[in-house]
Amino acid sequence: MSDNVFSSLQNHFLLAMPGLQDPNFAHSVIFICDHSPEGAMGLTINQPIDIPMSRIFEQFELDYTEEKGREPLFAGGPVQVERGFVLHRPANHQWESTLTISPEICLTASSDIIVDIARDRGPPKNLITLGYAGWGAGQLEQELVDNTWLVTPADPAIIFDMPFTERARAVAASIGIDLDKLSSQPGHA
Repeated sequence: MSDNVFSSLQNHFLLAMPGLQDPNFAHSVIFICDHSPEGAMGLTINQPIDIPMSRIFEQFELDYTEEKGREPLFAGGPVQVERGFVLHRPANHQWESTLTISPEICLTASSDIIVDIARDRGPPKNLITLGYAGWGAGQLEQELVDNTWLVTPADPAIIFDMPFTERARAVAASIGIDLDKLSSQPGHA
């Protein structure tokens, strides 16, 4: 009989360790949206792409403010990169497909939220990604055994209130680690 007890990492951050060789995830901070024995799904929150929100608004033929149009999109991960995902603070309004991840963080993947964001009726704080990071059954757990990721509880302030350039350091600092002192050599304590 196995003593393995599954522990979900939903509402946690994964911080890529310096030795991670996959270019999709080097220096990444991933927010885990869903994690079960069948697999995991998360969004990278610190890798902006060279596509401004204006491109998305124009694709939907929406009017928008210049300020909203300049906001960056983020590379959420290498899976379904044509699909958008919005991490956001809870709002009074519900959209077609909103998942509450924690009392302070929601995920919406329906286009109706984009319309509201363009019209300044969206959630008070949001981060929009294209694509997501996905793991099959047992894959993330094996990567953790291999010391690929550092795991910390999620802090909504890091996602919504901090410049993306500071998010990795803030995640590491939240558990007392200085990123500059992490070795790229894997090992087990």
